[in-house]
Amino acid sequence: MRPGVSAPVVRRLGLVDYLPTWQAMQAFTARRDATTPDEVWLLEHPPVFTLGLAGRDGQLLRDIGVPLLHVDRGGQITYHGPGQVVCYLLLDLTRRGLTVRETVSLMEQVVIDTVAAYGITAHRRPGAPGVYVGTGSGDAKLAALGLRVRRGCCYHGLAMNVDIDLAPFAAIHPCGDPGMRATRLADLGVDITRQSAAEALCERLLASLAAETAPRAVTP
Repeated sequence: MRPGVSAPVVRRLGLVDYLPTWQAMQAFTARRDATTPDEVWLLEHPPVFTLGLAGRDGQLLRDIGVPLLHVDRGGQITYHGPGQVVCYLLLDLTRRGLTVRETVSLMEQVVIDTVAAYGITAHRRPGAPGVYVGTGSGDAKLAALGLRVRRGCCYHGLAMNVDIDLAPFAAIHPCGDPGMRATRLADLGVDITRQSAAEALCERLLASLAAETAPRAVTP
C-alpha cells in the first residue's frame, strides 16, 4: 500500500433512501482533507430513478409512481430498488494515484471477477460504462456505475442487480440505450442472498484497491 493510504472503512447501511445518502456523500467529500480515511458504503435503496449529468429529457418513458431525481454523477438514467447491491466509493483518487478512467475500469473488473466466481461470464462494452452479460437476444446490463469527482476525490459508485424487480427498467432506456435490457443474478442461475453478494463484491473491491495502490517498482 502506498504511504499514507490505508484500506477503506466499510459501512453497511442497509436499506436507505437515496436523497439523504447522496447528500451525506456530498457532505463527506466536502469536509474531508488529506488525512481523511476513504470509505466504502454498502446499501440498498427503495425504488428511485436517477438521471445523471449526461442524461436527457425523455429517458423516463412513463410515470410508474417511482420518483425521479436529477443527480450529480456521470452517466444517464438508471433505476435503484431493493435487491440491488449498491456500493459507493468515497475515495481520494489523488492520494491513491488513480485516474477516473482507471477507477471506472477497476469497478467494472470487480463486478466481472465477482460474478465469474458464480460461473457467469460478463464483459464491458466500449463507450458504455457498466457490466453486461450476453444472452440469446443480445447483451443485457447486470451492473451500472457512475462517479462524481471533486477536488480529486470521488463519490457515487456501482450497482449490481441480484434479485431486484426488473419491471421498472421497462419504463426507461437503461443508461440512455433504447435497446438495452436489464438482467439480474437470479435470472442467470445464481442463487445467492443480497448480503452474500454484497460481501463478495466488497471483498473483491478492497483487494483490487489494495493492488492498484501498492507501491510500484521503479525500473533502474
